[in-house]
Amino acid sequence: MLGIGDDCAIYRPRGSKEDLLFTTDLFLEDVHFRRSTHGAKDAGRVAMCRSLSDIAAMGGEPRFALVSLSVPGWADDRWVRSFFESLTSAASAAGAVLAGGDLATSEKLACDVTVCGAVPRGSALRRDGARPGHAIYVSGALGGSALGLQTGAGRAWKRHVNPEPRLALGRYLRSKAGASAAMDISDGLSLDLQRLCLASGVAADITDPPVFLGASPEQALHGGEEYELVFTVPAEARIPKHYQGLALTRIGQITDGPAGLIRHNGKTLAARGHDHFQDSCQRM
Repeated sequence: MLGIGDDCAIYRPRGSKEDLLFTTDLFLEDVHFRRSTHGAKDAGRVAMCRSLSDIAAMGGEPRFALVSLSVPGWADDRWVRSFFESLTSAASAAGAVLAGGDLATSEKLACDVTVCGAVPRGSALRRDGARPGHAIYVSGALGGSALGLQTGAGRAWKRHVNPEPRLALGRYLRSKAGASAAMDISDGLSLDLQRLCLASGVAADITDPPVFLGASPEQALHGGEEYELVFTVPAEARIPKHYQGLALTRIGQITDGPAGLIRHNGKTLAARGHDHFQDSCQRM
């Protein structure tokens, strides 16, 4: 039903009352984590939550995961065991099981996590449903993960190594809030909102997003690995200020204009989030 270009692919089994969601994410040493700063439990948790966040963005319910891990010489049995314990714990907390995968060896650690989720037939949140006049919201406060990566300390570091895939929020947006489009903020608000606008063929006007305590406005706009949700709703939709204790903040409006154009406080905002194929250096 939907292939490349969204947080998940959507597959509908013949005659099924639900659609299946499939996502896969690579987790690479010295790109997404460093062994000098991230313990095995941190690495396992983040590796799983990255893919769970994609399921959240589509409003889905995780079912199972497949994990392929390529292990370098420095990762001993204890490290690998701790990694998998943390990874499977994160999956279990989301209602999913580890159903299989593959193991190999390599010079650096590489992990690929595939997750299958499900939504009622035809109801998945997508990136291409935003329309002019729709309001733009974000969950939580932004910039904390980027600050944690920069400082390696305090609440911001805990935020960086303890991502929370917004699964309950995604299901609420899909089933009760009437969201028209959504995606998770994995590469930075500016870049991910641009991707949503490109998919929908629209532009956007935004103000300052909510900022994590201690983070800079730049980190809030462009910092990646947040795993909060950015979503749109029709203008008449009534969105609460909080959902299960998580702040939901209106930051702007979808507009007519060149697809992908983002204006921040009236000025064109360059998309400066992380892109593996355009950045001159790795995020770490």
